[in-house]
Amino acid sequence: MKLIGVDVGGTFTDVMYGDTENQDIAIHKVPTTPDDPSRGVIQGLREICERFDVDRGAIDHVLHGTTIATNAVLEYKGAKTGMVTTEGYRDILHIGRHQRPQHYSIMQEVPWQDRPLVQRRHRKVVPERLAPPDGAVLTPLDEDAVRVAARELREAGVEAIAVCFLFAYINPAHEERAAEIIREEYPDCFVTTSSAVSPQFREFERFTTAAMNAFIGPKVRVYVQELERALADNGFTADLHVMGSNGGVATGAMVSERPILTLLSGPAAGVLGGAMSGERSARKRLITFDIGGTSADIGLVVDGQFAEATARDTWIGGYPVMAPMIDIHTIGAGGGSIAHQDAGQAFRVGPQSAGAEPGPAAYGRGGNLPTVTDANVVLGRLQPGNFLGGEMNLDAGAAHKVMGEFGEQMGMTMEAAADGVLTIINANMANAIRSRTVQKGHDPREFSLVAFGGAGPLHGVEVARDLGIPEVIIPPYPGITSAAGLLTTDLKYDAIRTEFQTSGNVDRDRLSRDFEVMRAGLAAQFKTDGLDDGAVEYQRSGDLRYVGQGYELRVPVADGPVDEASLADIFKAFEAIHTTEYGHVFADNPIEIVNIRVTGIGQMPKITLPTLPQGGDLQAAQLDEAQCYFRLEGELAAVPTPLYERDKLPIDQAFEGPAIVLQKDTTTVIPPGARATAQSGGNLLIETGA
Repeated sequence: MKLIGVDVGGTFTDVMYGDTENQDIAIHKVPTTPDDPSRGVIQGLREICERFDVDRGAIDHVLHGTTIATNAVLEYKGAKTGMVTTEGYRDILHIGRHQRPQHYSIMQEVPWQDRPLVQRRHRKVVPERLAPPDGAVLTPLDEDAVRVAARELREAGVEAIAVCFLFAYINPAHEERAAEIIREEYPDCFVTTSSAVSPQFREFERFTTAAMNAFIGPKVRVYVQELERALADNGFTADLHVMGSNGGVATGAMVSERPILTLLSGPAAGVLGGAMSGERSARKRLITFDIGGTSADIGLVVDGQFAEATARDTWIGGYPVMAPMIDIHTIGAGGGSIAHQDAGQAFRVGPQSAGAEPGPAAYGRGGNLPTVTDANVVLGRLQPGNFLGGEMNLDAGAAHKVMGEFGEQMGMTMEAAADGVLTIINANMANAIRSRTVQKGHDPREFSLVAFGGAGPLHGVEVARDLGIPEVIIPPYPGITSAAGLLTTDLKYDAIRTEFQTSGNVDRDRLSRDFEVMRAGLAAQFKTDGLDDGAVEYQRSGDLRYVGQGYELRVPVADGPVDEASLADIFKAFEAIHTTEYGHVFADNPIEIVNIRVTGIGQMPKITLPTLPQGGDLQAAQLDEAQCYFRLEGELAAVPTPLYERDKLPIDQAFEGPAIVLQKDTTTVIPPGARATAQSGGNLLIETGA
């Protein structure tokens, strides 16, 4: 089958074509079009088909990683949103949990209060009330009140409405009926319910998740629909699938209904691509390190399994989100990060970015502020005539100008200023990795760092050295690893149900029944998407905690009926995970099963990267030599550095740094003291010397 993965980044849109039958691979990059990302997507698709003589109508699947949902939240540019909620609970979204992002600051921003997803005047209340534990009706839904609320919100010009009722995670009947009424009164409105988006307890987080789904819903729905239309208009008959935050893809129809699934679309694809590269080097403990133009995304793969975000860790733009997500940490550090002097005269880099427009000064698009990319040009690590395989020439004069001016401002030479930029940005990224490893009980020295993205290979070895990581893996196509990850994923949906059952009093029949009901619901969705149940794999898990704890741990649950033996295995697994996470267990304390989950994975066709033949000659691979600046015994010095073409490197023949490895989608820096080997699996393995 013929597949194309296309990932939209802050600076470039990356495209990868793969044929699953003959292992043909082609890559391409085009500038991102921030005003309308779909223009860059269509341009990239057209150009890769033209350059590599691929029939547009022969493409079977287009798999897409998008930042539309994330940017709408981060930039606070979503729809005008309304809410219909239970009488007496209008201000849940504002009150939250009385948590302050910064405990001791009297001057701070509280996102859900300073930038509410739903303005208070657009939150309407209606009489209704359900009761735990089984969702019994205490107060029937006042349907007339719902109609009045819908009309008032329509007249106020809202574009989306979230229906959020108390205890709807137990019994969704009232929410579903209210949504029906709203659609009758306001057919053009985007309507969502909390029970459809996040059917689990914790009112603030559930209400916020539903409100965010409504806030981004119209924008994502229009984007997906217009992209599907543009694909058809340009001769593509392929199915469109969009990458989800859970590590799987979803159909355009599913994403249009539940856009919150795509909040970490692109970064999730990067983790998948990084894991694929790790497998080709037989490494199963990986830190994925994706540096683009505006941000750096960090993920963790332990024994081949992705780390998943927990309810206490999942925040987007300062808002809590309860949706299945790979655990990815993002910081404002990338090639476009701007160096500046702060109000206290300190040397800073980022999080502000020059983005795609105007971009770094070296891009020649009018940028006039010093960035990380400009620093790499000044230090000789980026070669002006070999950027994007020679398709884009860098303006070295502009880079030297802005970095020289910044150096004067800071009282140092141009080269020292550039070195300071890289030192600071590398330290920021190393600290971010520590927050996902050391602070979570993982020793980074036991992992391999998979460095990718347009800037990952430029910084990977020096960041790894800061952390004591012994080796860095550079994937075959590092600049488009997220696009490659899209071509290795499956259709994936999640179901969740809150249980609240404690050990010693577990209704095993209820657990078994609920697991089967959730599985049947997922099977119906896969059938709608055209997959037979035999092509779907189901995985079960539960969220468990000791009674009285505030948050849960995810525990795998074996398939089949829940009997006494399997229940004992579940509790034993919980204690093992609790020991790993916290260092101890409470052997005599009762354990609570809070939620149960079922994940369905529908198999999609995948690419296979070809194995490289043996041979090659290091001397023949050398393109040129350049003066590059590195720190030697603490002093910054210009060092003669060979420039190699990656596709000509000899296989399994190690070579020493300093060296620069050039390819179309990125540049890899191998500092003095490091040792690199091109592997037959396609990776470049660098021993850092740490």
